[in-house]
Amino acid sequence: MDQLPLRTPLSAHQREPVLDVVVPVFNEQGDLERSVRRLHAHLRETFPYPFRITVADNASTDATPLIAARLAAELPETEWLRLEAKGRGRALHAAWSGSPAPVLAYLDVDLSTDLAALLPLVAPLISGHSDIAIGTRLARGSRVVRGPRREVISRCYNALLRSTLAVGFSDAQCGFKAVRRDVAERLLPLVKDSEWFFDTELLVIAERAGLRIHEVPVDWVDDPDSRVDILATALADLRGIARIGRALARGTLPTAGLRRSAEDQQGGLVGQLLRFGAVGAVSTVGYVLLYALLRPEAGGQAANALALLACAVANTAANRRLTFGLRGRGGALRHQAKGLLVFAVGLALTSGSLAALHRLVPGAARATEIGVLVAANLAATLLRFLLLRSWVFPARRAAGSPAA
Repeated sequence: MDQLPLRTPLSAHQREPVLDVVVPVFNEQGDLERSVRRLHAHLRETFPYPFRITVADNASTDATPLIAARLAAELPETEWLRLEAKGRGRALHAAWSGSPAPVLAYLDVDLSTDLAALLPLVAPLISGHSDIAIGTRLARGSRVVRGPRREVISRCYNALLRSTLAVGFSDAQCGFKAVRRDVAERLLPLVKDSEWFFDTELLVIAERAGLRIHEVPVDWVDDPDSRVDILATALADLRGIARIGRALARGTLPTAGLRRSAEDQQGGLVGQLLRFGAVGAVSTVGYVLLYALLRPEAGGQAANALALLACAVANTAANRRLTFGLRGRGGALRHQAKGLLVFAVGLALTSGSLAALHRLVPGAARATEIGVLVAANLAATLLRFLLLRSWVFPARRAAGSPAA
């Protein structure tokens, strides 16, 4: 499949809707009219582009369809979509797939998220900066009012995602997200879940493909009347995590058609090599200084091992962030563990070179030792890059989107 084209900003002069805000609902006759009118008024007052609101009715059995139809008739820029089966993911898939707007968003009907965050949410997509934007209740700048049970469940769920799927985003389930249409057209056919895990699956696939996900801290107030079955949702989410985990382990998670064009990938392999080289140069200088400092007391082999170990930890962390574009703590311990195994390979190479020097040239001068070790360390550095790129950070390499 062809790569995604370069992101480009949308023109300031638009006649057709730039943004389509989908409001998925199921039996929401109590909140629907008040929330849609409030959302419509907010967009009219604050959003500088043409917009559309789509009420996606998930097979409601109360008066929700009648209210949605009346709102669509009364309010300009408002549409109504009826589905005959339940599921938030199903509603979003249907509404986003049929929308012509270049930016697609959704929010929960209870408006738990302050609407002041809506423009900051979609601005990075309109400007061409990002592919997806999500509201997060777990950032430092977020202000959240909710009970301790929901707080614990939310934090545990997102911690589970970080530990099992090594995700970098902070809040998978906040009902406040947006995506560029060109990205949605590629993503939606790949997302299998049609209910609450839809958000998580979409974000995991997008992140693994190297798409840029922008996070917006939100003000969020819990809806005390929420009818979400927490236990059933949690079990479904666990099954979804297991399914995605198996796909990742088998290498079957589809991401090829989601990669951005090479010009948008900050230099691709060349960019990675340049950044890796810069990190490696600093690491080599640090290694030489540490070795020279430790050699008189520790001896050649011990000084070499200690200097390499200290630089290896810092080098892995720097390459993780700068060369391969991984942010957040998700998977950091696993990456460091693999990095230490790569360090062991480098240690064997440099220690073997030092042992060979002492055997061939007994009593070699200190400068000769350092010269041999620098040459061996440079060879180990090249091998390190290949192993980091193909083994330690394979997902980012496959996505082709190393972001500095």
